Amino acid sequence: MTAVLDRPAPPATRPLAAVLAAVGIPTFMVTLDNLVVTTALPVIRTELGASLADLQWFVNAYTLPFAAFLLTAAALGDRLGRRRVFIAGIVVFTLASAAAALATEPWMLTAARAVQGLAGAAVAPLSLTLLAQAVPEKLRNAAVGIWGGINGLGVAVGPVVGGAVVEGLHWSWIFWLNVPVGVLAVVLATTVLRESRGGAPRLDPLGLLLSAAGMLSLVWGVVDGPEHGWTSARVLGMLGAGGALLALFVAWQRRNPTPMLPLSLFRSRGFGLVSVVTLTFSAGTFGAVFLLAQFFQVVQGLSPLASGVRTLPWTMAPMVVAPLAGIFADRLGLRNLIVAGQALLAAGVLWIAVATTTTVSYGDLVVAFVLAGVGMGLTFAPISTMALASVRPQENGVASGANNTIRELGIAVGVAVLASVFSEYGGYTSPQSFVDGVVPAVIVGAAVIAVGAVVATLLPARPAPRD
Repeated sequence: MTAVLDRPAPPATRPLAAVLAAVGIPTFMVTLDNLVVTTALPVIRTELGASLADLQWFVNAYTLPFAAFLLTAAALGDRLGRRRVFIAGIVVFTLASAAAALATEPWMLTAARAVQGLAGAAVAPLSLTLLAQAVPEKLRNAAVGIWGGINGLGVAVGPVVGGAVVEGLHWSWIFWLNVPVGVLAVVLATTVLRESRGGAPRLDPLGLLLSAAGMLSLVWGVVDGPEHGWTSARVLGMLGAGGALLALFVAWQRRNPTPMLPLSLFRSRGFGLVSVVTLTFSAGTFGAVFLLAQFFQVVQGLSPLASGVRTLPWTMAPMVVAPLAGIFADRLGLRNLIVAGQALLAAGVLWIAVATTTTVSYGDLVVAFVLAGVGMGLTFAPISTMALASVRPQENGVASGANNTIRELGIAVGVAVLASVFSEYGGYTSPQSFVDGVVPAVIVGAAVIAVGAVVATLLPARPAPRD
């Protein structure tokens, strides 16, 4: 791969708080929309007449284009200007949110969510790159930790915001809320952030086409498996086509002198292993959250707001723990934090699965929620820091894009796989049927996270770029 050198960053003259607000508010908005629909799904399902496959696509339509275009957005930022592309992403995301709010059919909401995901792909990786460039190196771990806490805040308040809005207003206001936030984010990014470029190589349209088509076909096959049968020609064809397209993508990246995903990144032990942990963490965690966020409504008949509030011990913990993990990362070690986080998260999710019945009391779940939340908080910032520390500074942009791509792919596949397990064993016909499906699905999620915990033990104690 031809090295792409970043231009030297200008002196950081903006206050750290202003920079964090400029990159954090859009990041919060994008992260919030990963989970904001989860507590609203039962209401949306009834009002729009959506099927289980539609519910999955309300989530996956966001995560798939997000994952597919992260690397392209990072490359566009390097070439056209990171701040410029970042602001463009915020504007399109805000407009797509308005379109989602106006949806009256499942396909309309799915389409708007897809545009949201496409625009969010320009926000997530560039927010971290702009932050890393704007703060001095001695403050970088702490700043990334706070950035991880903002991600955690989006995760935390997503189900609660969704539940509160659905109960107090209408589910469409979940998306209308993004409009004023998006306007504020554009003003902050324009006035606070400095423009920068990375001297990006040419774009890789063939790589983009192969990766996007491959992921779409693969996940679509998983989503359609329960409905059409795993041995049907339709499902086998999509799964086979997805695997073949992704294999072609890897082969093309090996030959292309300016790849969208430089495979040389994975020669770094730290980056390669943390990518595996990112994938398992995202798949197991968000696949489980997709189902558990509906549990209190479908099984115990609670309101969307009450359901969201009951998830707070899980979802609020990352907001508190992630900044602390960033601050103490040098002292405690990134590997130790990631291993501990994944172990606690796997234990918490497994506990939830084992304890879940139609009559389970909230007190029997709350400690497991806290364990899972602390585990997520110990993971967010150290994973991002490990990914950046394992590559050369000039590779930070593409490394951030690659790590975010893997995370979003994990979310999409995790939701699809766990929803498929759920539908194999249960459904929405009764509370007991929902529990029959959710227990084995969440156990699978816990097992996937546990694999990540084992892989994390192999991470280097002190990550360093390869020569």
